[in-house]
Amino acid sequence: MTTMQAIAYTAYGGPNVTKLLPLPVPTATPGRVLVKVSGGGLNPVDALQRNGTFKAIYAYKFPQIAGNEFSGVITAVGDGVTGFAVGDKIVARSDKSEMNAFAEYSAISASLIAKAPANIPLVDAAGLPLAGLTALQALDKLDVKKGDHVLITAGAGGVGLLAIQLAKLRGATVATTASPAGESYVKKAGADEVINYRETKLSSLGPTFDKVFDLAAHSDAEMQETFAAVKKGGKVLTVSGPPTPSVFEAAGLPWWKNWIVSTAVGWTSRATINAAKAKDIEYEFFFMRPDGKQLQELSDLVAEGKLDVVIDSTYKLPEWEKAFEKLESGRSKGKVIIDFE
Repeated sequence: MTTMQAIAYTAYGGPNVTKLLPLPVPTATPGRVLVKVSGGGLNPVDALQRNGTFKAIYAYKFPQIAGNEFSGVITAVGDGVTGFAVGDKIVARSDKSEMNAFAEYSAISASLIAKAPANIPLVDAAGLPLAGLTALQALDKLDVKKGDHVLITAGAGGVGLLAIQLAKLRGATVATTASPAGESYVKKAGADEVINYRETKLSSLGPTFDKVFDLAAHSDAEMQETFAAVKKGGKVLTVSGPPTPSVFEAAGLPWWKNWIVSTAVGWTSRATINAAKAKDIEYEFFFMRPDGKQLQELSDLVAEGKLDVVIDSTYKLPEWEKAFEKLESGRSKGKVIIDFE
């Protein structure tokens, strides 16, 4: 049996459950392609998956290959695949139930991949799929358009930097929160206003913004601080704040499991939901979904020079532990990448 090196979780838990293991090379079954991985992009969700935060939705069998996005070169094509061929350079956002990105080879549905932009290194392109799709789908859900005054919190992170650029392409006026260390990054991305979150409370700004894409709030108190800066009738979409009952609809759960989880979520986040209603604000938690066609739109924007993938740091495979440490430090500006080449 041919094996490959893969970064895998051996159980749910802390950093110590993550190991570099020899595991079997997968195959290109019907509808799927086999990819020799060039780069893997790290994301905050990686640590949540490892810790077991989502095990009620996606229960993994161990060892579970880690990682949610990657770039690489197709080495085999399964039956029924059209539009892609051996030798194509691609980017991919893995299926949420599989992951399997952080390995020398990965097999994935052809519906979840896109041709990589040729104007940036293939390793760097691994930083586009998850953050890019999250930003794109969130702005679509918020219906961000020309004339909107939009706040994107935590703008110097991987998702934030792409969201700022995409919102500017739509003609919005964009404000963002950042530390002094992140200010130059968000300004380069096109932010019109930078709010130093260490010195300025959002509530001190008054009802200023039409729409908010929140990447920073975790508690009800932090979320209500954000609500204070939103105009009546405005919208707040979060990927980090208290969840709303609709959040698991995209997970594809059986109806009964969706009902149980949604009911529990609605109970625990009722204070946040009620606070939004009291201020006449639309509030929703958001989960992105893998989508090859939308990923191709993003890749094309990069290829056209309209969208930059900002890389914080890159680590070779033997340094993978340092990559995870950098991610979980919370200090990265842009994407953290593992180089498999």
